[in-house]
Amino acid sequence: MAETGVDKLKLMVVDDEPDNLDLLYRTFRRDFQVYKANHAFGALEILDKVGEMAVIISDQRMPEMSGSEFFSRTVERFPDTIRILLTGFTDVEDLVDAINSGQVFKYITKPWNPERLRALVEQATDTYRLVKKRTQELRRALRRESLFNAVTTAIRESLDYDSMLQKTVATIGQTFEATSCLLRPTEGDRLTPEVFSYYDPQSDVLDCAFDTAPLIEKVLQTRHHELAQEIYDGNPCHHLVVPLSYQQYLVAVLALHQWGRDRPWEEEEIQLIAGVAEQAALALSQAKLYQRLQEKQQQIHNELEVARQIQYNLLRQSLPDIKGVKVQACCYPAREVGGDFFEVFVHPKGDLWLAVGDVSGKGVPAALFMASVISVLRRELSQEAPAPPNVVMQNLNHALSEDLISNNYFITLVLACYTPSTGELVYTNAGHIYPLLWSHKAASADSPNYLKVRSVPLGILPKWQGQSGSLVLAPGDTLLLTSDGITEAMVSNNAYNTVNTVSSVEPCNRSMLNQDGLWQLLQQEEKPLSLNHLVARIQADNHVQEDDQTILSLEIL
Repeated sequence: MAETGVDKLKLMVVDDEPDNLDLLYRTFRRDFQVYKANHAFGALEILDKVGEMAVIISDQRMPEMSGSEFFSRTVERFPDTIRILLTGFTDVEDLVDAINSGQVFKYITKPWNPERLRALVEQATDTYRLVKKRTQELRRALRRESLFNAVTTAIRESLDYDSMLQKTVATIGQTFEATSCLLRPTEGDRLTPEVFSYYDPQSDVLDCAFDTAPLIEKVLQTRHHELAQEIYDGNPCHHLVVPLSYQQYLVAVLALHQWGRDRPWEEEEIQLIAGVAEQAALALSQAKLYQRLQEKQQQIHNELEVARQIQYNLLRQSLPDIKGVKVQACCYPAREVGGDFFEVFVHPKGDLWLAVGDVSGKGVPAALFMASVISVLRRELSQEAPAPPNVVMQNLNHALSEDLISNNYFITLVLACYTPSTGELVYTNAGHIYPLLWSHKAASADSPNYLKVRSVPLGILPKWQGQSGSLVLAPGDTLLLTSDGITEAMVSNNAYNTVNTVSSVEPCNRSMLNQDGLWQLLQQEEKPLSLNHLVARIQADNHVQEDDQTILSLEIL
């Protein structure tokens, strides 16, 4: 148990009998720094001057203040001290109270056995060391957690990545009482030009003359902290450079400087700083990734906005004014851009060409194919004598099928040619929804008239084959071309009188519109027909648009 020098623990003996006091002093003076007091008030004065004792041995029966009362006054100030009470057989009641209140570790009766007392004190010192060790570990853990929370909170409350770095260096610099603290971000294991710094506002020293560049360079190579010290203006100046790394990825390098400190950072402090740096690196790397994702998302959003505008301009925005007919069209992509499209083309010879198409899928790929099919279609319709609709469809498939098939895309398209002078409508259909013919003169009970000549979509076969259908339109007739985004929209069953539901069990009284539902909505519309009003009724119950929606009408006046 013997200890030497400054390693000796402090022990205090308190007894009002001088012989007992001297005996206790001689028993433990070789192994402890022993302090002695002949009464409780003197012992309290010693504690005020010297501080915490590892062990206190006190007699119970003393004038003015008993041993248990003396112990009770020390518990709050020195909770880790081990207390041993010397007592006689007549002090049992006081002893029980002292033990129950947690003031006494052990008691020993007078006259005591010296060997038993030695063994008891040895046990007390072991307990004291264990308690101090656990207490220090707990304090380190609490301090570590507190620092982690402080750094994490500082980063979380930052508005951008640069402010995160500035708050990180300020939090670490303040926490470890650094004279100055610098943080240098890295990219690809190289320092970036940015420097984030903290300076102690209470210090007159802005920086030491020491060049930390060699230390930083070494840290970049080794990924391990580096220490250095110098004498600056007659005072010691200590430097610590720590890497901020996460999963072998170096986020930044942190340099702490402390001027006027007598001793360098201890290993425990360095480990704590390294732990905080690691935690900060984790948070910063996640924040940097999030920032990059946001920047990438914004870039994609900007590019999609440009694509949306291009697609918007690609669709004809000014519909032709032709005597005796009225043309309306609407197209609403589900995303920024989509695969739905329509075309209204007036040939110089007077024929009116109408088309509504839908590229499979959504988003940018569908929009690219949509632009391609419009380009090829306009080229075909711009011929001096355009081919019949089914031949135009064959040419479209020939131009696009190779790209469509190789990318697993297809296009549904209905194409119609109306001749105003004769009223004849010739159409062809490549796998698209049936065109709907509606007459103002028809009774509401009449069934809808679907134009059912149809073939396979474009891009399914290398060679497309299909027939054309023809009919004559009369005044009051309305031809409606739509995409499946219209007929597959979910609407309230109250939107029309009768509707064919997809399932017999439909929660919230909603169902798919279908073509028959569109027919019934169309009958309820006021004359003249307004496509915008019709689409508004369809979209009223659609909080989220699932698919592109396109609709085109040709009304014979």
